[in-house]
Amino acid sequence: MAISSPIPADATDAPPIPAARSDSTGHPRRPLLIWVRTGTAHVHIDGDAVFHLAAGEGTWIPAAGWDHRAIITEPGTVAFPLWFHPGAGGPAETTRFEVPGGWQDWLIQHFNLQVTPLSGDGRLPEAITDLLLGGQPPTSASTLPEMPRATGARAVAEQLLRDPAIDLTVEQWATRALSSPRTLRRDFLAGTGLTFEQWRLRHRLIAAVEFLTAGFDADQVAARVGFASRNGFTRAFKQRYGLTPHDFSGRLAASPARVDLTPRATLARQTDELMRLVRGDSLATASDPLPAARTSSHANDMHVLSWMYRGSGYLDIDGSRYERQRGVATWIPAGRRHITGLRENSISLPLGNAGTADLSLTEPLQVRFSPAWDDYLMHCAISARSGLHPDDYDPRHILDLFAEQVVAQRARSVPMPTDPRARAAALDYLRHIDVPGESAAPDVPAAIHRAFRDQTGMTFARWRYAARMRIARDLLAGGGRPSAVARRVGYAHLPTFSTAFTRFHGLSPREYRDRETANG
Repeated sequence: MAISSPIPADATDAPPIPAARSDSTGHPRRPLLIWVRTGTAHVHIDGDAVFHLAAGEGTWIPAAGWDHRAIITEPGTVAFPLWFHPGAGGPAETTRFEVPGGWQDWLIQHFNLQVTPLSGDGRLPEAITDLLLGGQPPTSASTLPEMPRATGARAVAEQLLRDPAIDLTVEQWATRALSSPRTLRRDFLAGTGLTFEQWRLRHRLIAAVEFLTAGFDADQVAARVGFASRNGFTRAFKQRYGLTPHDFSGRLAASPARVDLTPRATLARQTDELMRLVRGDSLATASDPLPAARTSSHANDMHVLSWMYRGSGYLDIDGSRYERQRGVATWIPAGRRHITGLRENSISLPLGNAGTADLSLTEPLQVRFSPAWDDYLMHCAISARSGLHPDDYDPRHILDLFAEQVVAQRARSVPMPTDPRARAAALDYLRHIDVPGESAAPDVPAAIHRAFRDQTGMTFARWRYAARMRIARDLLAGGGRPSAVARRVGYAHLPTFSTAFTRFHGLSPREYRDRETANG
């Protein structure tokens, strides 16, 4: 369901970005890169060394040589914390550096890929599969294993998807997932047909193929996917694929076929370039395009709000595709199996979650934010998915933020009164337009009724009816199903909505949608 019109100019002022802070308590000892997009940040290491970072600057903090780290940002600051694998190859000392403009969106995408399950379509490119299997029919050897369905096991699997080298025991993973080792093992086996160890090994070997394809040697790949030694990696690879990593790399080098890199391989190659930039070895540039990416089919146990910062993407759910254009934020309803995807050179960021008790949602809901909101929404994404957030951070604030934008977007579909009290009454109605049941006119003063007649040409009751029908028209033009649109504008029964819509627009909801989508 596309939303094609920008929100009104008087609704584009984003809230101020508050100060934020984080420390290393509870975080694994891993290299950390802090990049400041806008504003000022202060990095404290062991309460002694302090780095003051302005917009465009970054600091690399290696995994060794510290006991405690803290990040403090001033109001108006957007700073991205990026975690790296210990073998990423960065400097051995804390290093400050300038971040060229060409790297900035790539760093935002790196943050996105480290906090979301975007990985590709779950299957190696056909050219890689042919080289790997020597022309044999594709098997599960070239496909990522199924994802577990249980919440805790899925969270573990998603972390391993993002970083297969994480080397924790089942007991440690169970603690992270607020589960027990027995339950975690059972959930992996029930959901995937594989034990936890089998699932992790299969995923590590798929990742190894991707990294070998990107040009990394066997020693580098072994470290990146979590093997303690090259020999152990070589044995496991040959047992799985029938050839050694060296043999596969040889086939790859001799092949005339074009081999597309996966998102993970592109990310790894760009990470190496970034480390050269951090070390000052070269004027490295993020020249590779951001790869297309998608999730596997899955369902969340909470509603998830995802915002398109750059490019475009899509949400596939129950046979319907919801387009996601620049600036569009989409609530993905809990419990609905879906696939989210990004096209090449596109970036999305998760803004937050909502429980089913906090938000009643059965269909995707979208709203467009103007570019003036970019920095604030990045702050929301960082607060929601990292330890860097305001001291009084409330994850529920994103609900109110989204609701206000919905009201602002709806307001463009109907003439609004200018009288302050009448406008407040109109906005309150729009805010609750999805509440079923159209009651008699609210008990408002006569002056407000007069303002509606004088400033919109309609009585308040007629204005409310027009608002529902015009908003319904916009939702249908975006491809919404009539039943879903009926609920969105407060009709409990589709026939009642269809009758009202036909009376107002001269076409049934389905006829109107079909006409608009055919013309679009």
